[in-house]
Amino acid sequence: MNICVVGVGYVGLVTGACFSEFGLRVSCVAKDESKINQLNQGKVPIYEPGLSELINKNLNEGRLSFTTDIEESVRIALVVFIAVGTPSDTEGGADLRYVEEVAKSIGQTMNGYKVVVTKSTVPVGTGRLIESIIKENQTEPCAFDVASNPEFLREGSAIEDFMRPNRIVIGAESAQAIAILKDLYNPLYLIETPFVITDIATAEMIKYASNAFLATKVSFINEMANICERVGADVHQVAKGMGLDKRIGPKFLHPGPGFGGSCFPKDTKAISQIARQHGYDFKIVDAVIKVNDERPAMMIEKIVSALGGGVKGATIGVLGLTFKPNTDDMREAPTIPIIKGLQERGAKIQAYDPAGMTQARAYLQDVDYKDDLYAAAEGADALVLTTEWNRFRNIDWDRMKNLLKSLVVVDLRNIYEPQRMRDLGFDYTSVGRH
Repeated sequence: MNICVVGVGYVGLVTGACFSEFGLRVSCVAKDESKINQLNQGKVPIYEPGLSELINKNLNEGRLSFTTDIEESVRIALVVFIAVGTPSDTEGGADLRYVEEVAKSIGQTMNGYKVVVTKSTVPVGTGRLIESIIKENQTEPCAFDVASNPEFLREGSAIEDFMRPNRIVIGAESAQAIAILKDLYNPLYLIETPFVITDIATAEMIKYASNAFLATKVSFINEMANICERVGADVHQVAKGMGLDKRIGPKFLHPGPGFGGSCFPKDTKAISQIARQHGYDFKIVDAVIKVNDERPAMMIEKIVSALGGGVKGATIGVLGLTFKPNTDDMREAPTIPIIKGLQERGAKIQAYDPAGMTQARAYLQDVDYKDDLYAAAEGADALVLTTEWNRFRNIDWDRMKNLLKSLVVVDLRNIYEPQRMRDLGFDYTSVGRH
């Protein structure tokens, strides 16, 4: 079966590479000719463990290709996935201009029956919008179906999430479209992956509901961390005690500087906007957004306090820039407002990240980017851990003692045990622990 994936961003590349690994013939389409040329040479523009190897394998085996020719790709495909960006608009809703543009191109190009599937995260009603745009732009009447198949990929483990998902959600009203999409995912029946078959609007809502709920867990445990600091409790033990309750579960109960990335900030704002457009205030999600927006300022105050009340003229070493480990994604990373806030107070920043420094340069200026974690610490008045990369879990602290100007460590990800760090002689501050 031939499929077309429009968009070669994070979702499009993972979707195309993984479907080709399933044995399908996949054509990935984008307008950027230089990016397409790079991809056809096996050069992957994003950092995602295992993705480069998967793309190169399937390029070499002839199942995966990259092109700027959307017309040819749509013509030969039975299924067309829309995987373009849906950034936030000025009011917090999803900007659908790229989705609409793709739908128009599909309509103009369509030469036979197709299943047009949204992979992008889109508001409820987008499926109907795509259907109307395709019909309006068809050169001759042509049967097609529209479906929703939202992705649930975690950056840093996206290949595993695609190959061994918790569930596959398919939203469609056509039995033929459902059968075709289930056939695409046929390899997953061997591992008994649950399939949720529903209408398009419900499938569109499942994606937003899932991300909003996970973001709520993050903001909730960050609020609990604030209280724990005030009453002398340990938020890690609180989270463990909560997470062992199977009704709650342990995931996303990790206190820190707040959530970031391409999904949670955008999708919480979008679902809040969707609610307002339909005459309802989504109070819980609005509070989740507010808590997360306030988080960087609280982390800045924690760093300032650790340095005795002022950072003007201080050199601060920062370990980790991306919003989470195992990605180079800087979108909405909490490190951005934290570093900018410290710079506004007169601090000098030297930083290291295993994968994100090229991307970080577009967001953060006047930062001294270092080649390794020890160089980021050298001569610093404080060391701040902001992303929980594995290589930051086994720091040589004896070596650090000889590099740091002051033995001040602020651990915003709670990577280390407070007592151990204090026993080593460090003035150690973490989140929600004493």
